[in-house]
Amino acid sequence: MNLFKQFNFEPFLMEALEEKHFLKPTEVQERLIPVIMGGKNVVGQSQTGSGKTHTFLLPMMNAVETDKDEVQGIITTPSRELAEQIYQAAIQLAKHSPNEIRVSQFVGGTDKKRQMEKLKSSQPHIVIGTPGRILDLVNSQSLKTFTAKYFVVDEADMTLDMGFLEDVDKIAATLPKELQMLVFSATIPVKLKPFLKKYMDNPVVEHIKPTSVISDTIDNWVISTKGQNVNAIIYQLLTVGHPYLVMVFANTKQRVDEISTYLKEQGLKVATVHGDIPPRERKRVMKNIQNLDYQYVVATDLAARGIDIEGVSHVINAEIPADLEFFIHRVGRTGRNGLDGTAITLYQPQDESQLAELEKLGIEFHPKAIRGGEIVNSYDRNRRAKRDKSQRQLDTEMIGLVKKKKKNIKPGYKKKINRAIDDKAKKERKIERRQTDRAKRKSRKQDY
Repeated sequence: MNLFKQFNFEPFLMEALEEKHFLKPTEVQERLIPVIMGGKNVVGQSQTGSGKTHTFLLPMMNAVETDKDEVQGIITTPSRELAEQIYQAAIQLAKHSPNEIRVSQFVGGTDKKRQMEKLKSSQPHIVIGTPGRILDLVNSQSLKTFTAKYFVVDEADMTLDMGFLEDVDKIAATLPKELQMLVFSATIPVKLKPFLKKYMDNPVVEHIKPTSVISDTIDNWVISTKGQNVNAIIYQLLTVGHPYLVMVFANTKQRVDEISTYLKEQGLKVATVHGDIPPRERKRVMKNIQNLDYQYVVATDLAARGIDIEGVSHVINAEIPADLEFFIHRVGRTGRNGLDGTAITLYQPQDESQLAELEKLGIEFHPKAIRGGEIVNSYDRNRRAKRDKSQRQLDTEMIGLVKKKKKNIKPGYKKKINRAIDDKAKKERKIERRQTDRAKRKSRKQDY
């Protein structure tokens, strides 16, 4: 049974959803589509991959008046790749409409003059694009935004981080007062709140908490790179076990280029994605990735937020991002739709504190190493700390027993001391296990 029927969408939207095999709304769709259709302003906070795009697209498409030659909905995104993804989703819905729904995409790096000429003859019903280009077209009076009924700010926290919020603010200032504003974001930073307060009166705020920080279908590995060639390790990981599609993430454009160059020199066909790649080239590369023309993709965090590349079997973190939120987004590229995924994080001794922070979020890492061309289980990286901790916890009685054991004493007495040490250690372990179980039970109660 198609559970989208509860929203009473137009028949063409139901056809489009069935074509995509979307039968059951996600949690964010279930909670916010009725609110949006009720005409209320919304702030939706949910993680990447939760179904936000269709949460705002479906109500907008359902309300489009096709007989009017005017802009009815505007969607801003912080990246061209995300704009393209939303545009493709909108086109897929629009093509089922009995009457034409005009959807236009406006992003930087494309032919602005050509776009301005086209806008002279007709206005799109739905506008999707990056803030800078949309604002340019508004300022040139080519794009008439004063008729818009909906304004969507997607990935608002990333929009803020990338310095585009000022452009979004200027676009919002050109829109009618009775506008319905929908803001979606993985997080709601403090610096975003003045913008929300300025344009949104008593919005419905929904925070869709993830069931887990990352999908439980993802196996998280850590590999120490101390004193080793990191590029060579990445090459080995890509060529061991024949992964289906791998995304390698690095923190900077320069590092992405270094890794890409090295892998190409080893004979691998690699796609490179970062902000300095020319727009047309980036668009072509992303399309080729979607078509599975590449098995290996090396990217900055640009490709980690909001961009849905199907079939990613492995994610490799060449380094841990400074902002641990991006770690979650990176790893979330795999293990989607219930499929298994593997996330491999390369680390050095100075990264221990960041790994510890991620472990506090509930992420369990399995230590691995590459030996003889195979990935094998490795030692627990916390073993030394655990050993030191156990030594620090030795009480005076145990210390006394150990000291006695070291002395040259009778054999029978030595056995007795050994037994006493073993018994004492067993008791300590039992108490430690009991405390751990108690802490886990307490943690579960707090979660509920």
